[in-house]
Amino acid sequence: MTFELKYTDRSYLPDQFKAISGNPPVEWKVTNNLVEYPEALRYMQERVENILAQNAHEQVWLLEHPSLYTAGTSAKKKDLLTPHLFPVYEAGRGGEFTYHGPGQRIAYIMLDLKRRRQDIRAFISALEEWIIQMLAKFNIKGERREDRVGVWVQRHSCQSTQNSLYSEDKIAAIGIRVRKWVSFHGVSINVDPNLAHYSGIVPCGITNHGVTSFLDLGLPTKMHDIDIALKQSFEQIFGPIIDIS
Repeated sequence: MTFELKYTDRSYLPDQFKAISGNPPVEWKVTNNLVEYPEALRYMQERVENILAQNAHEQVWLLEHPSLYTAGTSAKKKDLLTPHLFPVYEAGRGGEFTYHGPGQRIAYIMLDLKRRRQDIRAFISALEEWIIQMLAKFNIKGERREDRVGVWVQRHSCQSTQNSLYSEDKIAAIGIRVRKWVSFHGVSINVDPNLAHYSGIVPCGITNHGVTSFLDLGLPTKMHDIDIALKQSFEQIFGPIIDIS
């Protein structure tokens, strides 16, 4: 099952999404070299099947991809503006087109929601809160919006008017698929990617907001430091982890 979440208030949902008592720690895996998208997709699909068969534990996998575009189940052909700029892959997740590439931290989330809460809206909200808490460690105020999924940063607009002093740019995207209540795909966080590479698509089908990154906000940050902050925030919301890297 893929999941589309639009025009839905998530502010009232609890931040905690921890597992039932006795659940093993979530495996925390980090891959430092670039991972091709088909390889990552195969890995996630196999892992989900093993979790369903109770032959594997839950896992978060942190990685980077080479430059590419992925199309979610709601992607519109017209939103692929430059079809031959980078490889394009059908992702099978919810959402529309997005860009992945070096300088972007991908976190693939393979969790058994039956051990936590069978509520996908609450799961999405918890993922957003995870990113918001991570950003706060770098003094970045991330925000969620009712009408669009992801985490946003409000900025003074370069083209401000009397009615619009601020713009909103996305710093983290979320695209999830759930199979028999086990999640896969996940989140992407812009650390220092080439933001010009987004020009080949309409990111997530949204035309009236932009994208940003840590570097774009004037905060050059090492990926290792991002990973530490992600780990700390994850444990606050989802529970204990065990590092298998």
